[in-house]
Order: sequence, then structure tokens, then C-alpha cells
Amino acid sequence: MIAEPAFRYAFGPSPCGGVALELAGVEALLRPSGGLWLEAERTLVVADLHLEKGSAYAARGQLLPPYDSRETLARLTAEAAKLAPRRVVLLGDTFHDPAAERRLADEGARALAAIARVSELVWIVGNHDEDGPRGLPGEVVAVARVAGLDLAHEPAGAPRHGEVAGHLHPCAKVKSRVGAVRRRCFVTDGARIVLPAFGAFAGGLNVLDAAFAPLFVRSPLAVVLGERRAHAVGWAQLRPD
Repeated sequence: MIAEPAFRYAFGPSPCGGVALELAGVEALLRPSGGLWLEAERTLVVADLHLEKGSAYAARGQLLPPYDSRETLARLTAEAAKLAPRRVVLLGDTFHDPAAERRLADEGARALAAIARVSELVWIVGNHDEDGPRGLPGEVVAVARVAGLDLAHEPAGAPRHGEVAGHLHPCAKVKSRVGAVRRRCFVTDGARIVLPAFGAFAGGLNVLDAAFAPLFVRSPLAVVLGERRAHAVGWAQLRPD
């Protein structure tokens, strides 16, 4: 990672509590939900829902409350209701495993179908759901191109202009006067961005992990998700786990 102190990020707060950002020359809004909103295209992008992760763990004897899909889809439905998107892009690993669609309750299938009735639903395949959905509406693709941005599941392993990806589940640990807090975050250098996992049970990888180092040409910016607001945090304020 090459730091460029002279570079200045083009970002600012938004009335919705998000952070407005220029991403590879495209105006984008990083919402407190963890969704990326492209206003000019009326497109909502979310990553890594990992639906039915709870039921997958239960099958292996690791009992978790079986409500992750319900919570995740309720938040997605709420975002779609607020924004009225023309297009919703699911950025891969929407399901936790190939059998997860069969385990999804009728309520969850109805929620996805309701979104698809009013918005174009685009499923980008990920490493957990390589075949995409079989019985749910929407278009299944490997990569989508929107407003000149390339939307993919897994980030390329070297700097890439205009890429929007998920997969790594970025989290940031931020030190303050009263201790430290660890939250999901976006991470970007203004040329590309990695989105936080949207799923209720999805874990997270600290952005100081070596997996992020090859991705950026300059010291990145973390946009950390708070309870109601997203907060832009400089790299020097971040701490390892």
C-alpha cells in the first residue's frame, strides 16, 4: 500500500446519516445500513447477506438463534422502501451455502419476490453461492457494470479503478478516549471500494489485515457504521484486533 499524503478524499456527510463520496468519478452514498447507493442510477448495492447461516450452523450442532435471514431481509426491505431503487444488486454470497435457498422460509422468499416486483434484482454469484438462486426472481451474473463501475463479489488482488466488491467483510477497530470500538465498515481509496457484509450473522475481518494491503494505491479511508450514522475515519486512527 502506497500512502499519498497530498491526496484529498472527496467526501462529506449526508442528511441520511451516510457519507457522500466520489468513487472513481461517480457520486456514491455510503449508507449507515452498509448499503451503497448510486443515486444517478437509482441502484442499491449490498454485499454478503449470508442468508440461512444460522440454519447451516444448527445442522452442525452449533445452535444460533434462527432469525438471521428474517433480520437481514427486514433491513434490506426497509432500505428498498426508503430509496425506491430501480435496481438492487446483491453482491455475492447472498446465500450461505448451496442448500440455503431450500432452507429459506416462505416469508424470506416472499420478501425477495416483493423487492423484485418493484426493482430489477441482480444476483452476483459468490464463492458460497456459485450457481445463484434457482427458484427466486432476478438476473444472475458474475459481474455487473453500473455507471462505469464494475460490481463483483471478490475484489481483484491488485489495485483496480472503479471496482465495487464485497467478500472480505471489512471491519474497523477505532480507538477513542474511552476505549475502542469494533464495527463493520466500508473501505476505499477513492478509486475502488469494499463493502461491509450486510448479513446479520456475517463476521468481519479487520481492515488492517494483510488481505487488504494489495488492494489500494494510497492510504484508504474507512467509513465505519454507527447505530444511526456512518463515520469517515482516517487510517491512522485504526487499530489491529
